[in-house]
Amino acid sequence: SISSPVCSGSRSSKTFKPKKNIPEGSHQYELLKHAEATLGSGNLRMAVMLPEGEDLNEWVAVNTVDFFNQINMLYGTITDFCTEESCPVMSAGPKYEYHWADGTNIKKPIKCSAPKYIDYLMTWVQDQLDDETLFPSKIGVPFPKNFMSVAKTILKRLFRVYAHIYHQHFDPVIQLQEEAHLNTSFKHFIFFVQEFNLIDRRELAPLQELIEKLTSKDR
Repeated sequence: SISSPVCSGSRSSKTFKPKKNIPEGSHQYELLKHAEATLGSGNLRMAVMLPEGEDLNEWVAVNTVDFFNQINMLYGTITDFCTEESCPVMSAGPKYEYHWADGTNIKKPIKCSAPKYIDYLMTWVQDQLDDETLFPSKIGVPFPKNFMSVAKTILKRLFRVYAHIYHQHFDPVIQLQEEAHLNTSFKHFIFFVQEFNLIDRRELAPLQELIEKLTSKDR
């Protein structure tokens, strides 16, 4: 369950983004329903495969929106534990530290706390998803030529939120009994990015052992 922000100025209300909805009745909505149905079968390797006759860009778009919503919700459950004090830097274990830059507003990477970094990151992703020229929701509107590179950047950054949760906040995840939910979501994410080669192996290094553990059973 997600703690509802009591005071409007509270940080959790800021970091927790509104769910991005795919318009009902649209082809993308049908694709999302298809994805949910195949996920229900429990075979994640099958669930991530491009459905026959479908457009790869559209499939990647629908799943990217879905992962944004999942990660948004998972992070929303632990925002009380991820504070300026507990996480003064955005890290994924002692060897990995992330500095924020979006290339437009912040060109030179800045060192900031994890909650600040994740707020920047999720706001940035939300802006990409809301941009109709990048993520067209209307039938027949083509995806831009650079769509895949944008999607790869989004997924690379969303991965960092999983990495931070696993490395710095796994105890509260267990206390909140969110462990199975987090693992399933992350496993789905990894199978998806592996299927279409969307994240560079080096970027996945902070969770390499976990990835091997979660995926070895399904070879």
